[in-house]
Amino acid sequence: MPIARPADDCVGLAKGPGEKPFHFTFITPDSEDCLPIGEFIYYPLPDAQEERKVVCRIEERRECRNYPSAFLAHPHVPPAELAALIGYDPQTEELFEVTASVLGYYDEELGDFINPRRLPRVGHPIYRAPGELLQRVINRKQPGQPGSALIGSLLSRRPGEVPVVLDVSRFTATHLAIIAGTGSGKSYLAAVIVEEMMKPHNRGCVLIVDPHGEYDSLQELPNFPEFCEPGDGNLAEYRPRVRVLRPADIKVAYRSLELDDIRYLLQRDLSPKMSYALTSAYREVVKQTKGNWRLDQLKHAILNWAAQRSRQDLASDSIDYDMSAGQTAQSLIWRLDSVLGQGEAHIFNDYDDMPLQELFQPGQCTVLQLNDVPEREQQVLVATLLRRLFKARVATTTGQAGLGDPQYLPYPAFVVLEEAHNFAPASADLVTSEQLKRILSEGRKFGVGVCLITQRPGRLDPDVLSQCMTQVIMRITNEVDQARVAQSVESVGRALMAELPGLSKGQAVVAGLAINTPVLIRVRQRLTRHLAQDPDAPARWREYFSATEREESQRQSAVPLHSAILSEAQLYRELWGVEPEP
Repeated sequence: MPIARPADDCVGLAKGPGEKPFHFTFITPDSEDCLPIGEFIYYPLPDAQEERKVVCRIEERRECRNYPSAFLAHPHVPPAELAALIGYDPQTEELFEVTASVLGYYDEELGDFINPRRLPRVGHPIYRAPGELLQRVINRKQPGQPGSALIGSLLSRRPGEVPVVLDVSRFTATHLAIIAGTGSGKSYLAAVIVEEMMKPHNRGCVLIVDPHGEYDSLQELPNFPEFCEPGDGNLAEYRPRVRVLRPADIKVAYRSLELDDIRYLLQRDLSPKMSYALTSAYREVVKQTKGNWRLDQLKHAILNWAAQRSRQDLASDSIDYDMSAGQTAQSLIWRLDSVLGQGEAHIFNDYDDMPLQELFQPGQCTVLQLNDVPEREQQVLVATLLRRLFKARVATTTGQAGLGDPQYLPYPAFVVLEEAHNFAPASADLVTSEQLKRILSEGRKFGVGVCLITQRPGRLDPDVLSQCMTQVIMRITNEVDQARVAQSVESVGRALMAELPGLSKGQAVVAGLAINTPVLIRVRQRLTRHLAQDPDAPARWREYFSATEREESQRQSAVPLHSAILSEAQLYRELWGVEPEP
């Protein structure tokens, strides 16, 4: 059946199959330079009922005809002038051979691409996909729909021509990873996603673990009309709430700590005997208090263990090869006081805990600023928080917790974790690693989603990264990090992976379950201010020097003239013991 060829958008003609079953090549002059790698094209496919538009992505391109090399041998002579002398027109003679991969035609009912398993025949026309078609087939949601997150637009088109929208329900259920090198804009992108989640059509329940204090400006959200909505018959008036908890506001009760958390905090110099004493005392105090223990009760249980052990040693006439039970208990108590008492970890205490219902609420974004909290305490804090959240969602979902119960949390929650490689490193098994792996594997059933943000994917546990089913990957130049991403992220093709080192700031590859096909995007502009800016060191130095010089000048000008004479007179008296002559 012959295929009509509209001349306005036809960009080339099919040449034949490619190296892979779903690849084909076509020839194009690309005179408008509109077919870069990552661009979308389509070819019409006749069907019994209607003509299908089979969407394809450009994977490779190479010149197959251009200026002869001799035309480029004279830098000061434009090759077009030489070509004109012999009647060579580069606009018609220049040709490219382009390789494209078939995505398929989009099935509205299925909500996905269907590969027709039929490549275009030789000589059939190839068209550049119109923006309206791409917006409809790339995105699972359209801008402004419930569950949509508009994060940017297609990089190969004009800004805003083809919006790129993530499906919030997909990435909150199957988790999200934002991977980028330093300075690529990962925190900026994360804030864009949070902004979208807090808009009236989503009203998200979000908690951000912020080790560097970069998300303060999200407090501006309620000031923008884009985030507010008047009430109607079904929904109440909406204005998002943003809570920023600084280190002084962050509290973890001892009852939230498990034995492995305490061992991890103590971190060093724990002999086998001290570890045994801690285990015995912890189990005993949890049993006696039904889990609601205080630090003094744990220390008392350690002393009880020592007394009981000493009585056993006396009864058996045994000689302790290490130290006495009393010395072991005192050393262990000293370590507990230095770590859990009023020392480094001021966030741990007997009674105060952060209620889950205050941390997690629909329409609320909570930011935990941990920039002044030591790294080990950060890790234990995140581990206890994730564990409490997961247990609460399990208890609520299974009916074990009801209204009024501290563990009652009747809505899904989403946790954004900055510097994820510090919480689930590939080289060590931290207290947070186990909790993250459990949530990433089981959280979908209970409505607990995680966004992992890292600048060093090579240092992140590969099992953790591979379980994030939606990925946003920005510029990565480190080869180890590129290899880790390639191993863990299956949905990004080789051609798009090759683009990573060449991406500019604010550009990214988006792939996974929250979008229909991997795409190259430019991230949209934030509405709130971005605080994670690189400091201008020379400007700051000059400001400091100017301010210091100005203060010194003002101080010297304020000194009275007689002060210098007075100091000289004082010195004369100290040296000679007599008053100086006037």
